[in-house]
Amino acid sequence: MTALVARTTAQRRSAKQRHQLVATAHTRLMMLLFLFGAAVLLVIGRLGMLAAFSGSEARAAVASLAARGDIVDRNGAPLARTIDAWTIGVHPKKIMGDRMEIAARLAALMPDRGDQAWFYAQLTKNASFAYLQRRASPALVEQVNAIGEPALVFARETQRLYPQSTMAAHALGFLSTDGRGMSGMERVLDARLTDPTLAKTPVALSIDARVQAAMESELGRAMTTFSARGGGGIVLDVATGEVIAMVSLPTFNPNRVGMAGSEELRNITTQSVFELGSTFKPITMATAIDTGVVTSMNRRFDATHPLKVGGYTIHDERGDPKRWLNMAETLIYSSNIATARVADEVGPQRMQAMFKKLGFDTKPDIELREKGRPLLPTYWARTTTMTTAYGHGIAVTPLHLASAYAALVNGGIWRPATLLKVEPGHAAVGRRVISEATSARMRQMLRLIVLRGTGRKGDAPGYRVGGKTGTAEAAVAGGYDHSRNVATFAAAFPMDAPRYVVLAMLDSPLGTKETYGWKTAAWNTAPVVGRTIARVGSMLGVVPDEHRDIDVSDITPTLWQDPSVKTASGGH
Repeated sequence: MTALVARTTAQRRSAKQRHQLVATAHTRLMMLLFLFGAAVLLVIGRLGMLAAFSGSEARAAVASLAARGDIVDRNGAPLARTIDAWTIGVHPKKIMGDRMEIAARLAALMPDRGDQAWFYAQLTKNASFAYLQRRASPALVEQVNAIGEPALVFARETQRLYPQSTMAAHALGFLSTDGRGMSGMERVLDARLTDPTLAKTPVALSIDARVQAAMESELGRAMTTFSARGGGGIVLDVATGEVIAMVSLPTFNPNRVGMAGSEELRNITTQSVFELGSTFKPITMATAIDTGVVTSMNRRFDATHPLKVGGYTIHDERGDPKRWLNMAETLIYSSNIATARVADEVGPQRMQAMFKKLGFDTKPDIELREKGRPLLPTYWARTTTMTTAYGHGIAVTPLHLASAYAALVNGGIWRPATLLKVEPGHAAVGRRVISEATSARMRQMLRLIVLRGTGRKGDAPGYRVGGKTGTAEAAVAGGYDHSRNVATFAAAFPMDAPRYVVLAMLDSPLGTKETYGWKTAAWNTAPVVGRTIARVGSMLGVVPDEHRDIDVSDITPTLWQDPSVKTASGGH
């Protein structure tokens, strides 16, 4: 009996122990499941937070671009757009895996972004967030996601895209990393483009993408051919002041602005000032005619020998006719001597007054913030009046000159330039700088320069081009660099009813075998203008007609006929 009781007690004790073991195992299993569930929830929570780009930097970038409006050219072609795109980022402090291994895999997937060392640097940053790739493709996002690192995050955000790449980069400008306009029209229109009520409607610029592309192509080709340091080009509507094309070389890609240097970012056409040489001579002639200093086109000025004024000597290029020249011949042969004599009679007050009327005493009148201030003489001696008459000792931007030529040919009205499309009948009123009669005379003389003078390589068949070449030594601190020059051709077409000014400029071009070593405007920038006009004239609504031209019959009888003089050889 006692043995039975003992056995029963032992069995009960064993059962109790088994029950306790089962209970303990169950408790431990529950705790394990709880901990596993908590870990899963924690990971899910972290993924959710990371996917939402909890970093303030990422949120700021998204918010700043979300409502930015588009920019289009005058015909509606997109120039700057805000698009949806994938972004790949990382939270360096929250990485769980092997950073070196992850860096190697990222480098294999994004070799254009950086090597393994670069990615490792991003993964080990002492920062809460770092971008790895902007505007990533869905395929790339999928491949990076397959790495399986929770700290690698992806999000859809808005990005500023310039679909034409480098086209019109200086006119458009670019954005800062936080989405603010930093230059160009992006900066000018920043408030307009980010206003929620206005951003839905694209802003139309005056730029014509087709014309812009042609001018960039021709100027870029010339810059390469003549190994120039830089170049600028402008196409300007003479009636409205609209900038149809604005080219500055070297250029940059606003999609990758971080890769550009200061030279690429500088807008040569509005920021850089140059002595533009003989392109100033038509301005001097217009001043002399308009002020009544010269009343007859038959009047001649002595260019038989160099002109000495005090200790300064003014001379013409070798090969120029050493004789008395009338007004038209002065421009055809680009005579410094005759121009200086005309300016001497005009006098400093009237020359300065004309320069001010044309805006040469202020920064160029256009919406852009990137503008250079002209360099005008502070003291006007007799020689100052003479030399500024042919563009020596006075420096302006290419846009200054383009606006001045528009006034010379459009009937005498100077208007501010604009990069915004102008609706019909809404052009700026402007101000009169010369009479209609003087403007008509200037059209005749500018056409003769292309027909008979230094601008012949700038003609375009059927488009009746008129213009003036200008070649000046490059101004440097303390004087001039005699080994370098600035070559410019400023033109307008069609001269019987002018519609557009076309200007091309090269900084420090070199001569070539094809130009017989010449590095002057007649050989390098004049052809740029001629080829550009031939390409874009029809696009701009100008019908070429080789049987039509401006009437110069009242001037041509006064011109000296000498077939032995090759007037375009040097090309001032």
